[in-house]
Amino acid sequence: MSTLPGPDGRERCKWCAGAPEFLPYHDREWGFPVADDIRLFEKLCLESFQSGLSWRTILNKREAFRAAFDGFDFNKVATYGDADVERLLNDAGIVRHKGKITSVINNAARAVEMVATEGSLAAFFWRYEEAFDPTLTPQTRTTSDMAIALSKELKKRGWKFLGPTTIFAFMQAMGLLNDHSTGCVIRADVDAARKTFAKPI
Repeated sequence: MSTLPGPDGRERCKWCAGAPEFLPYHDREWGFPVADDIRLFEKLCLESFQSGLSWRTILNKREAFRAAFDGFDFNKVATYGDADVERLLNDAGIVRHKGKITSVINNAARAVEMVATEGSLAAFFWRYEEAFDPTLTPQTRTTSDMAIALSKELKKRGWKFLGPTTIFAFMQAMGLLNDHSTGCVIRADVDAARKTFAKPI
């Protein structure tokens, strides 16, 4: 069974019962379409930090990550130097992985470039929106053709630590597809939000 009853008795995606903090994230954030560049960049960064770890770990550290990385303002993060890397490596509130930290700084610079060439991160990422396929069962994939294509394009543009699985998780969370379980009460809310969403151009 892909759903479980929540505290209010309504069915939700099974994964959100895994930890208390998952429920508000599932109900208010996961799958709802996002056009804000800072939020998109933050999610890319947090997904890259999650690699090899649990989302619960990252979610619980999210506020610490935001404080450490200037609210994920990529214009600021792109200016970080060696002293900032050292500061971040000594910040116990975040995941202290040098490769992931330096990739965020690199990706911030790539994000600045993308805004200059594409107008916004949102305009670029929403070109990779997944078309609805009724033959696909939600949450049965870890990647997709569109995620693979997006990951390849980002790599070509110099972005790092963003493989197809990481990118697919980003797409699920940011609403580029609705991957809530068919019986999940939030699926209809996400569908409604997607219908009224002004796709960035």
